[in-house]
Amino acid sequence: MKVAELMSRDVEFIEKNNTIQAAAVLMGEIDVGALPVGSADNPVGVITSRDILYRICSTGRDPATTLVGEAMTEHVYTCHPDEDVEAALDLMAGFHVRRLLVRGSDGGTVGWLTLGDISRKLLIDSGTVRDGLADLSRYSRRDVSDGHHSRD
Repeated sequence: MKVAELMSRDVEFIEKNNTIQAAAVLMGEIDVGALPVGSADNPVGVITSRDILYRICSTGRDPATTLVGEAMTEHVYTCHPDEDVEAALDLMAGFHVRRLLVRGSDGGTVGWLTLGDISRKLLIDSGTVRDGLADLSRYSRRDVSDGHHSRD
């Protein structure tokens, strides 16, 4: 399976001179845990929710005045859309990252590949997981129809 089959094609960037607060608001609006910093043609870093939590909030810095460039990770790990997903996973594991920017042959950004993208696909394709979820649904329906209520 190729990276292009799993990657998100809509990638929102934030500039390094934006505030941490602006980054957090954007992350919340589009429901992501990280944003690439810079532009599609010139990515300069990545800001994650962990960066915000540990580099800004836990140290008492003000997210309304601290800039993204002060908290971002400067290195951006990338892959290509025609690479095998296994190679991308190896890269993620080797560098302990959860996401890769996907760059086209011209060097521009064409997508964003996350562990979430990969795990969703694996879960959907996994017969064991599908069967387990079907069993769980069957048991839950039977418990409700029998008057039993399961506890989560």
